[in-house]
Amino acid sequence: METFKQWRFTGDITPSSLGKIAVNSGNPTGMFNLFFGRDQSVILGNGLGGSSLINANVFLEADKEILNTGFWPPEIRKDPEHLDKYYQKVRDVLEPETYPDDWPALKKTEILDKQARVLGLSDKFRKVPLTTRFRSGPNSSGVNMSASTLTGQDSTGLNDGSKTTTLVTYLADAWNWGAEMFCKCEVRYIEKVQDERGGYLIYFAWHGRGRERFAAENTYGDLMWVHAKKAVFFGAGSIGTTEILLRSKQMGLSMSDWVGRGMSGNGDVLAFGHNCKQEVNALGKASPDPANPVGPTITCAIDNREGLANPLDGYIIQEGTMPHAFSQLLQCVLDLLPGSHSPDKSLLERTQEAMGLWKSRLLGPFSKTGLLGNTQVFLIMSHDGSQATLSLKNDRPVLEFQGVGKSDRVKRFHDILEKATDAVGGTLVYTPMYHFMNKHQITAHPLGGVPMSRDNTAANGATNHLGQLFTSNDTSETHPGLIIADGAIIPTSIGVNPLATIAALAERTVEAYARENGLIINETKNDVLDLFGEPAHKPGNRHSSESTYGSDEETPDQLLNRIELLRQKSIEFTELMSGFIHKTSSSAAVDDTSAYESDFRAAKGRGEIGRLLLSATVFDDEILRDESQPSGMLTGTFVCPTIEGSPFMLSRGDLGLFKRTNKATGSSVLTYDCDMSGANGRSLRLRGYKLVDASVSLSPLQMWRSTTTLYVSITEKGTHNEDANQERIVWHDDVTDFYQEIPLSVGEKLVARGILNLRPKDFISEMMTLTPSGNSFLNKAVNMSKFMSFFTSKSLSHFLTPLGSLEYPEQGFVSYMNYTPPSQTYTIVASDGIETEMHMWEPSPSAVATDSWGSPVKVENLFMIPGASVDHQIFALPTIPYNAVNYLTRAGYRVFVTVHRICQLKSTNKQDWTTYDSRLDIKACLQQIRRVYGNNKIYTIAHCMGSVAFASGLLDGTIPSEWILGITCSQVFMNPIWNTMNMIKARSPVAIDKIYDSVLGNWLDCSTSTEDSFAQRSLNQMLRFWPEKRGEACKNAACHRTTLLFGRCWSHRNLNEETHRNMDRFFGGSSMKLMHLLKRMGSRGYVSSNAPEYEEFKEQEHIERLRGIPIMFFVGEDSDVLSPRATETSYERLIDSFGISAGLPGGGVQYRRRLVPGYGHLDCWMGRNAWRDVYPFVREEIDRVVRGESYRFRQPNDRFKSFAEDCESHY
Repeated sequence: METFKQWRFTGDITPSSLGKIAVNSGNPTGMFNLFFGRDQSVILGNGLGGSSLINANVFLEADKEILNTGFWPPEIRKDPEHLDKYYQKVRDVLEPETYPDDWPALKKTEILDKQARVLGLSDKFRKVPLTTRFRSGPNSSGVNMSASTLTGQDSTGLNDGSKTTTLVTYLADAWNWGAEMFCKCEVRYIEKVQDERGGYLIYFAWHGRGRERFAAENTYGDLMWVHAKKAVFFGAGSIGTTEILLRSKQMGLSMSDWVGRGMSGNGDVLAFGHNCKQEVNALGKASPDPANPVGPTITCAIDNREGLANPLDGYIIQEGTMPHAFSQLLQCVLDLLPGSHSPDKSLLERTQEAMGLWKSRLLGPFSKTGLLGNTQVFLIMSHDGSQATLSLKNDRPVLEFQGVGKSDRVKRFHDILEKATDAVGGTLVYTPMYHFMNKHQITAHPLGGVPMSRDNTAANGATNHLGQLFTSNDTSETHPGLIIADGAIIPTSIGVNPLATIAALAERTVEAYARENGLIINETKNDVLDLFGEPAHKPGNRHSSESTYGSDEETPDQLLNRIELLRQKSIEFTELMSGFIHKTSSSAAVDDTSAYESDFRAAKGRGEIGRLLLSATVFDDEILRDESQPSGMLTGTFVCPTIEGSPFMLSRGDLGLFKRTNKATGSSVLTYDCDMSGANGRSLRLRGYKLVDASVSLSPLQMWRSTTTLYVSITEKGTHNEDANQERIVWHDDVTDFYQEIPLSVGEKLVARGILNLRPKDFISEMMTLTPSGNSFLNKAVNMSKFMSFFTSKSLSHFLTPLGSLEYPEQGFVSYMNYTPPSQTYTIVASDGIETEMHMWEPSPSAVATDSWGSPVKVENLFMIPGASVDHQIFALPTIPYNAVNYLTRAGYRVFVTVHRICQLKSTNKQDWTTYDSRLDIKACLQQIRRVYGNNKIYTIAHCMGSVAFASGLLDGTIPSEWILGITCSQVFMNPIWNTMNMIKARSPVAIDKIYDSVLGNWLDCSTSTEDSFAQRSLNQMLRFWPEKRGEACKNAACHRTTLLFGRCWSHRNLNEETHRNMDRFFGGSSMKLMHLLKRMGSRGYVSSNAPEYEEFKEQEHIERLRGIPIMFFVGEDSDVLSPRATETSYERLIDSFGISAGLPGGGVQYRRRLVPGYGHLDCWMGRNAWRDVYPFVREEIDRVVRGESYRFRQPNDRFKSFAEDCESHY
């Protein structure tokens, strides 16, 4: 069974009584390929070194008489001796020698010598030169070799260090001189490049990383390629090269119709001399008896090629061995096929034969007197007419040998072998194919398929005498740089092992190419090679003219770093995703999943299919957990016919597994970032991510969707002088977090966008491709365990969010990305003597908006009021790169922010103040501004309960309305109406605030720690299960407590991780007295005074105080705190009272209201993208009221302008 893992079976089986049976099974990268053809099959070697890995190492030249025949071109036919030069070149490399006379005598050699005498061919018997090594030391290419251990295993890739193959000679030499080699790459076809690049594209199927686990249409459909700029040398063997060219012809490469014709099996005949009367010892053994070794596979021959009237009657008989791996199979075959010819045997002889048979069955093939020990292997090479053909049917190669096994030639050889076998008392047994498949033959020496023309025209061959491929029929013109350098060009059988002749012709073609192109072949000999070290001559820079744009050429340090990471690989796998990709130039933000979904729908409607087949190498556990490093490296293909240049090949891409991201708090991303090269040379970039966020919490279906849905964008580098109107890709600022390792180029343009999905059946295939690295089973098991542990723990941390460990506030100093300290802080004393604070930010003179003349605008005062429990930091948030204070000061406003008594303020901490009390602080702040900067009206922005406090002061007359120029009300103003959960709390018969007051005290602090009381820690645990809509679950204890007080104050997707993690620093707490008042106001819909009066300011006399004040309302559409009806009610009441002009004569539209889609409550100010989605329309309203309808904002040239432009052009 272990042996069969190295076999591949292809072609058509044609048993005599049945029709064709198509076969395509086994290991595509196994060492052996049995290719079934009609009347004759072929055994092929598969691997780095080709059939030389499994040949018998015989080095014999073709007969001059054969080279003189009319099959060959005149350059060879008329001067066959000129090949001697190239035979010698090959001899110098392969160093053949005969089996040493002073080595142990071999039984199989002695028997063939005896048989030669019986056949009257004793003068034809001789030892043959072998490329097997009989001495230790470096070979001609500098590779250390060992002397043969005479195991007889040459035909199964002998690994005792004595087998001379192309791998340890020509290929090792090429490696040392800078050649790069890639295994498991099955070339499918070549295509001529028609543009200015020239050369050829070589398309190949890569069988690495378990890609064969996917359907064949993916293995052979998602092809990779390499661009050969000058030349392609074909060395895939007679069958392989012919198949490649036939498929290339189907794909449009013109060539002669001789391709696929003139094939030969080299007249091979295989048979066995079974149960001879003397020991043959032709069964391979890993550890043979030193005194009676098996020997090399072939050591001698009866060479009857010379001195014949017709050179095509010549043949050679060689003895052989059967490798140990096939011994059981051979025993079974010989038991079932006793042979049709047997000498007369006595009763004693038949009894001994039967005993030997049962001994072999019971004790195995190596029993001393067993039948296999006395079995001989024959291999004949002769001439068969060279009439076979290879063609493609349904993209499968079909090999046709017509009647070779039924020919008189084969019958003649069977007679000769029968006579030879009789001479040693054996039984001649043919191959099972001969018996069961209508005299079917087998060959290990296929030749031809792209034969040299006998007159150097395409009318009589596929190539000229130098192996250069003709462009069509009836021509002598050849494709520049397409050169056949293997057995496919041999136009006829040569009646002997073809190794030497194939290599000599290859030397000749290479020399001719070098001569014609002015190249000089360096003949310097190699030193002894360290095949595990570095080559003496490293590969040159082959990518300079086609470098992908993302990183251009990697620096040596970067390349070494990649190599070092690859050496630390732990897991490899392959992934296939498919979906729809829409060709677009939209500038919609590409990290917005709705943009991807829109393009996905458009692509699906238009049939814009996309497919991504990637193979990943995952680095070891330490690197895997390092947020600053990629998790792995990607290679693969991307197909999307609507994108010019498709298909694309991806190389050296970065894979990120569960990287922390600011995209949404508590979320992770699986990122894919790859440069792509199209078949037309076009360079693009594929960037994609799978988002795993709170929506997967306790939802297996959503976890599947998140980990199998890839949001993909394709971009292309633009030029610096591109059209200014060209749409450019826009990335949200936070995307830099998980793509920070690979910055985008300026001017990068969006080419296409969409969604790819991993289908369940492809997921199963992907799991089958998971392959751990390691040099032992234990090492592999550890690597697999670490990877699965990492993936499982990361997945479960999201899936089990409500059950995970709570995240408590960090202690100590925190370094912020955008610390925004005030220019000045005022101590404010209200009319009741309570001290609060007001902070002021003065605009920088060099960073202020300009007017139409380019002069800085006049700095105006702007007053901002935060809500309950928070402070000025919600507007000057240090955890986002661009906060509201940054935005408004550069717009030309001197920003004042009050920290009133119900805010987070040390002087009033844990005191029983309310919104109604805070109106006094707001009034005192306005008085201070007027005192310092004059009695001009002041535009005010009020948020949440700060807005309620402001409304209380205006409606009851505490704050004079004539001080106010205009108001922007964030979330609420004079009609607080709770959203669903808060309304349930407010109207519940179970008063949560009173229960908390009686059990835990009058103050609920938003911050908490593991050192809190047992009751507080118990509350934290209970809040895990607070009902939340999907996607909003988190593990932040401070976030949970804030939600208990006010409702969920944000949509988590709008907060970056740093903001969410430090929430305790931006929230204080609240008294139960305040919560009771808020609960009452929010359930009734009106602002009111304190208990016990609870005077509601809803009468028209109260509303009349707002006449003439322009007011804009906005509320987050997804707010969980206040209902959108809160602002809608106030908006309608004002319009009903004063009209849309606010009661101003000719005042135009002075009341405005808008819902902010995708936003909740405080994220309108603290959101990572609020600078783009909220601040602009707030600033526009302020500018309209303060500076007039005609004013147009022109932003200053400062770091925030650069930031905004970077987000638009880079991200």
